[in-house]
Amino acid sequence: MSEADGLTDALGALAHATEIYSAAEVDAALDRMAAEITETVADSDPVILAVMQGGVFASTELCRRFEFPYQFDYVHGSRYGDQLEGGELNWRVPPSADLAGRTVVIVDDILDRGLTLADLRLRLAKLGVRKVYSAVLVSKNLHDPIDRPAVDFIGVQADDIYLFGCGMDYKGYWRGIPSLFAVRA
Repeated sequence: MSEADGLTDALGALAHATEIYSAAEVDAALDRMAAEITETVADSDPVILAVMQGGVFASTELCRRFEFPYQFDYVHGSRYGDQLEGGELNWRVPPSADLAGRTVVIVDDILDRGLTLADLRLRLAKLGVRKVYSAVLVSKNLHDPIDRPAVDFIGVQADDIYLFGCGMDYKGYWRGIPSLFAVRA
């Protein structure tokens, strides 16, 4: 697909998408999550650990709401690339050894099958992280229930459909949209 075709595809996706959470609803979910995270970790000198590009968006929005000191770090593992379905997990930026002994709040945009979160928790345990919490802006209600990692802080629930906006992309586009959209089948 050419660059022009990709842009045309992205414009069409947005034109035909369904908004499932407005920007105001997403903001309210982020406000609630930030309050819950603050209550839990404000006194622990935490590291906020953004997961991939989508997690950076959710982390930034949460961090803007924090009124306690924290440090920020980033990991990047990819299962999607420019596809709509995930494949094998490839860590481009692994967790830092500097996280040993720390309280870490993993922040991701979405909990789907939980493969990234499960792998990241194992890696953090091997590094000797003291305490791990996890936060996702969206938790998918899967059609076929599977055993996936528990999440401590969840913004909103969504059906098991392809979503974009709020850090999630459509083939690399639309991460910055403040509302959450579903691709029409």
